[in-house]
Parts: sequence; structure tokens; C-alpha cells
Amino acid sequence: MKKNVRGWDYILLALTAFGGLGMEVLYAYFLEPNLLGFSTQLGEWSTGQTIFHWVLTCITWGLIAWYAIHDAKKNCGFDIFAHKETLKKWQWCAIAVCIVVAIASSYISWDGFKVIEEFKSKGALLFTFQYIYYAFETVLFMLIIVFAQKAFEKWFKNDKIPYGGIVCGLTWGLAHAFTKGSILVGIEGIFFGFLLGTAYLFAGRDIRKTYVILFIMFVC
Repeated sequence: MKKNVRGWDYILLALTAFGGLGMEVLYAYFLEPNLLGFSTQLGEWSTGQTIFHWVLTCITWGLIAWYAIHDAKKNCGFDIFAHKETLKKWQWCAIAVCIVVAIASSYISWDGFKVIEEFKSKGALLFTFQYIYYAFETVLFMLIIVFAQKAFEKWFKNDKIPYGGIVCGLTWGLAHAFTKGSILVGIEGIFFGFLLGTAYLFAGRDIRKTYVILFIMFVC
């Protein structure tokens, strides 16, 4: 462990997680079209190509998540699994509000419940692999929140503001705006990232509870 752990050490870990998410863009628009003959239009991929892409992406994300978590523990003395929190009633109520707001926002965007609409559009096989993919994606944007929160708390000595959610919204959210080609998607991403970071604080930084909560907020 380093003697003087700085906020920048945690920001670099947050950016590592964000860079991991960005690897999918590299695969989808450069590696797979140029080396494997995939179409540059994602909607034109076959079922096999789509599943291959998701599996490759999940393996990459899993390795990057493991590296970031291991590095945080080894070099910063920060074990994200160490903290366990018994939540109070008001915390559960606040978390429930975050989940309801996330689901309501998703319902408006999808004109229905996301999980149902995706099952209807993709079928059982693609749906199953996509939600495995979502499970890995949740890990990485959760790590952005966790490490960015730690960094800004070191800098500003305030643990009540969801810094991690703000950073998540500005990185992961705006990245979605770029890949989807929509400013509205970017704005929604910023708001959603803030909401995710808020839920992390309400969950008392308990990473096990946080993961389940963020996954529900993301996929429903």
C-alpha cells in the first residue's frame, strides 16, 4: 500500500473502469468489423455475432473490474467489500424512491417496462445473454461511482454529496450520448448517473447491497 494515497489514485481507478466500458466501442467499431467481418451497423449483426460480441465484452469487463478492485486493495488499502451496513428504515425508503424514479424514467423512454420490451424484441436467447452483459456493465459503472466518490471525498472532505454519481453521469452517460447520437440520451445519462450515485450513498456504501440496487435500477 502507498504511504500517501491521493484522490488522483482513486480517479485513475474510476477512469480505468470507464476505459473498460469504452473497450466495447473499440470492439464494435474497429476490431470486429475489420478483423472478423462484422457489419459496422450493430443492428445488422447475426445472433451469433451479437452473442460473440457480448461474451468478449463481458470477459474484458470482468478482467478490468478484477484489476481495479485488486489494485485498490493492494495500493490504496481500500477493500470495497469490507464495509457492511445495516440499513435503517429511512435508507430503505430513500432507496425505494431512487428505484421508482429510475423505473419511471425508463418506462417513459421505452414506452413500457424495459425488461419486458427487450424480451419481446430479442427473444429468450439474446435476452439471456444481454442481461448477463448488463450484469457485467453494472459492475463497471458501479466502480466508477465508488472510486470517484472516494476521490472527491478526499479532496473536499464531504461525504454527503454524490460525487461518484456526478462523475458516472458525465462519463458513462455522455458516452452513451456519443454512441447513440442523441443529446437527450446524454442528459438522461447524467441524471441517471446522479441517481445511481445517490443510491450508493443511501445504501451506506455497502457494495453488495449497492450492486443489487443499481442492477435493478439499470435493467427494469
